[in-house]
Amino acid sequence: MNEGFEYRETVGATAAGRTVLDYLADRYRHSSAETWRERLARGQVLLDGLVARDGARLCAGQTLVWRRPPWSEPPVPLAFAVLYRDADLLAVAKPRGLPSVPNGGFLTHTLLHLVRRRHPEATPLHRLGRGTSGLVLFARTEEARSELAEAWRRGRVRKTYRALASGVPATPAFAVDVAIGPVPHPRLGRVHAASAQGKPALTHVRVLRADGERALVEAVIPTGRPHQIRIHLAAAGHPLVGDPLYVSGGVPAPGSTALPGDPGYRLHATELALRHPRTGDALVLASRPPADLA
Repeated sequence: MNEGFEYRETVGATAAGRTVLDYLADRYRHSSAETWRERLARGQVLLDGLVARDGARLCAGQTLVWRRPPWSEPPVPLAFAVLYRDADLLAVAKPRGLPSVPNGGFLTHTLLHLVRRRHPEATPLHRLGRGTSGLVLFARTEEARSELAEAWRRGRVRKTYRALASGVPATPAFAVDVAIGPVPHPRLGRVHAASAQGKPALTHVRVLRADGERALVEAVIPTGRPHQIRIHLAAAGHPLVGDPLYVSGGVPAPGSTALPGDPGYRLHATELALRHPRTGDALVLASRPPADLA
């Protein structure tokens, strides 16, 4: 049982004029309108510091707060391994099943919470999906965070993954450049998937082993769109084995209510290659893949 959490946001112009209940039920679709009505009745939602009523109309610039009471989080692996540490950086190995950051009902059962119990100064420079294992890099100083954030934006960090894909690609090496952007989803409103209106993305794929029905592949991504490898391999006709969401074409399965964080697929972040933010020296960080991706 955690200690609860306060979700706070500033009302934007697009929400102005809507009722509190209508806005919350539409924005946070993981809960029904009736659930939000009950939370409002219990005084868990504040508008500019006062208890909000479900029929109150929102104005741009107001502060909207949901005081979520303590809840029991789902059980997950509560561990990580330190792969590299110096005064500027911390690299750890995340187990499959552990969320990277608070989201989707997880707060203390996250890698961020576990890491900050030992290193409260650590700031994650990227994240992995809950079902993805492997290397996650943290900055330990503001200078390192700023320098590497810029390197990430400019594509100067090389990210390598291992994945288990369904089927066998026709060529041993290929690239996927399908754009990725939000598409409709019945539970979340929108999720990232292959979309002609999305942002550019590029994945280089190399087949390491194949057995006729599936292939072990290496994927290198110079860009970093959400769920990029899962989407791109599915777009190429080779969805990850066990992926509950993305199917051929790189889109959510028709009629599926699966969430991006649902586990089942096999994906591991094996390597990050970058320049050290303080010294400028080349730095290659690695996380050994699990047996089925070795």
